[in-house]
Amino acid sequence: MVVDLLHETELDRLFQALADATRRDIVRRATVGEYSVSGLAALYAMSFAAVQKHVAVLERASLVTKEKRGREQIVRGNHDGLQKARQLLDEYEAIWRQRVERIADILAEK
Repeated sequence: MVVDLLHETELDRLFQALADATRRDIVRRATVGEYSVSGLAALYAMSFAAVQKHVAVLERASLVTKEKRGREQIVRGNHDGLQKARQLLDEYEAIWRQRVERIADILAEK
């Protein structure tokens, strides 16, 4: 299970990072293409520093990577981080599907 593979702190970081709409949007954009931090900052009605903080949260959660290229910091989506989030949600879905099947079996017996 992914939960067993990730430390609770990592899971908290991952889902806290995804809990913010701006950060989810940055992840969405960064999975499609590369963006400089200043390029991302131009897309949002907030300061460059605020966007930098969002990127730092996403980087700590392993949802994006940041690479220095010349004078710019280039942000890219991190497939491995997104994969961990997906796997964990898939595991939760499987648990709920098993519960629904058990309820359906109990109801069918009556």
